[in-house]
Amino acid sequence: MTAQLTTRVLKANAASVAEAARILAAGGLAAFPTETVYGLGADATDGRAVARLYAAKGRPAFNPLIAHVVDLKAAQALARFNPKAARLAKAFWPGPLTLVLPKTAKCRVADLATAGLDTIAVRVPHHTVALEILAAFGKPVVAPSANRSGHVSPTRAEHVQVDLAGRIDLIIDGEATPIGVESTIIACLEEPVLLRPGGLPRAAIERALEQKLAYAPAGSPHIEEAPLAPGMLGAHYAPRTRMRLDVRRVDPGEALLAFGRRPAEGTSGALKVLNLSARGDLIEAAANLFSHLRTLDAAGAPAIAVMPVPHEGLGEAINDRLRRAATPR
Repeated sequence: MTAQLTTRVLKANAASVAEAARILAAGGLAAFPTETVYGLGADATDGRAVARLYAAKGRPAFNPLIAHVVDLKAAQALARFNPKAARLAKAFWPGPLTLVLPKTAKCRVADLATAGLDTIAVRVPHHTVALEILAAFGKPVVAPSANRSGHVSPTRAEHVQVDLAGRIDLIIDGEATPIGVESTIIACLEEPVLLRPGGLPRAAIERALEQKLAYAPAGSPHIEEAPLAPGMLGAHYAPRTRMRLDVRRVDPGEALLAFGRRPAEGTSGALKVLNLSARGDLIEAAANLFSHLRTLDAAGAPAIAVMPVPHEGLGEAINDRLRRAATPR
């Protein structure tokens, strides 16, 4: 972006919702809370607005965006639902589930937002502010995480300010997001495939489908060249500080991202320590993940040591984010 904008921050209420809808209609950019992380919203049907969003984030133009809509009927205007996709939508929408589906012939979403693919990623968020903005605006909204591309995702309005002040028009402050990691992404083009673990655990999806999910992990060569959905680049969600994962011993002067009651060996010599969840609660850990990473990244340590986090439930999404955050760039 060439011109510096004045970025306003407004508390979430009826007036700020109306202002967000007005800004979106004018081709502007408005950040708002969802149940997962804060999203940076733009009119999904306006290619120029989408281009502004890419520029504000510094996002690779081949990485597609999720179209957020107010309900299933609105999603069906954009995408073709096979029976399994319809089952998932009815079971988990509104909620932290994104479906990648074939576009309808009359899909209004700009090609830039889908990276030129004949598929579209779509979801119905489960957050009052987000749904009120979508209803007031009346069209689909692309809303990737409201941060610079590759940086840690924002779970509070102040996180958005740090990354995007002067680059977007408006931030709606709806306090901390309750889930704290992005949506789970499932491709329903033939058989359902897990593209990105997220706020909806794999086990819940498998129960709804009555089958096991295949998994196409981020970072594989074909995904890196042409990702089907957002968040599938290997080096993503990355702090500037080097990270060490599954650490049992902390080196002197490192920052420590802890988990659980038992401290890592050498914790007393850490520069700074934050615990995702002292009681070992994966929901609490997911909600704290990005905020804690941001704080530790700013501590000035030579590295961030990360204690092991269990892989079950939301732990799968947490470990996915940590693995990508630690990927050298």
